Amino acid sequence: MGMQVVATVGRNEALEKRIQSEFPTVQFTFLKKMKEIGENRYTAEILVTYGEDLDEKLINEMKNLRWIMVMSAGIEKLPLDAIKKNHIIVTNARGIHKIPMAEFVFGYILQYAKQLPLFKKQQSEKVWNRKVHLQEIYGKTMLVVGAGAIGSQISRYGKTFGMHTIGINRSGKENPDFDATYSLEQLNHILPEADYVISVLPNTVSTNKIFSRQQFFKMKKEAVFINIGRGNAVDEHALMEALEEGQLAHAFLDVFEKEPLPADHPFWKSDKVTITPHLSAISDMYLPRAYEIFVKNLWNYVNKENNWINLVDLNRGY
Repeated sequence: MGMQVVATVGRNEALEKRIQSEFPTVQFTFLKKMKEIGENRYTAEILVTYGEDLDEKLINEMKNLRWIMVMSAGIEKLPLDAIKKNHIIVTNARGIHKIPMAEFVFGYILQYAKQLPLFKKQQSEKVWNRKVHLQEIYGKTMLVVGAGAIGSQISRYGKTFGMHTIGINRSGKENPDFDATYSLEQLNHILPEADYVISVLPNTVSTNKIFSRQQFFKMKKEAVFINIGRGNAVDEHALMEALEEGQLAHAFLDVFEKEPLPADHPFWKSDKVTITPHLSAISDMYLPRAYEIFVKNLWNYVNKENNWINLVDLNRGY
């Protein structure tokens, strides 16, 4: 039997047919769920997964496994120790989320500046009230914490709207998509300048609770905080306190420390919080874009070229 790929990322027959025709010598097994893997666990050389359906036991059983393609960006749910021990290569789909996530951020920003939910409420009450305070986002300052592919796309859209954009990355290395770039150590120094603060940070040990009481209290009282990265970056109790005390104006949150967000969480009842259920990256283009990266890497693998796209550093976690 030749090289075998097992995929557990939801079925899309058109994409599957196309990939099979591009790689006639590769055997593809498309499953709805990992628990259908059965005997394939002993023969699969390549695994295509969202990364949430793997455990140490399965990795140790998959003696033939050489490469895991994770069709999302986060790898925090992978059994990393077992993967390292078995010398398995991991690639991910980072970068494919940038367009839907950047659009989502501007959905939030425009909803806030133009008070769209209020008009929906007025409509349901048949109220004609033109005395609504509307803002422009032109000339406002946007601070993006996590100036990678997604952050850069957010900044490009920001500039289109005439915003001043500042990026924060680990080193402070310049990023031409931003008007200015600073290191994470300079975050507290820059926070008072921002009208919109957007966290796109991944879930790593070093990003834990980067936004805590100290950071929220350095923001402008009119500032809006947006988190579309990972929930671990935010001290939720400190954010709730800061909002209640009027230290910032509003929070748009797509990600949380615990998901689904528990029903008794104070965020649900707060007028100053807008909750979305961790879906800013979702779009009808998600799977085609992820498969595009997989196909390029599969060519690389089949032809034994060491030219990986999105190779993950398992020690760093991204």
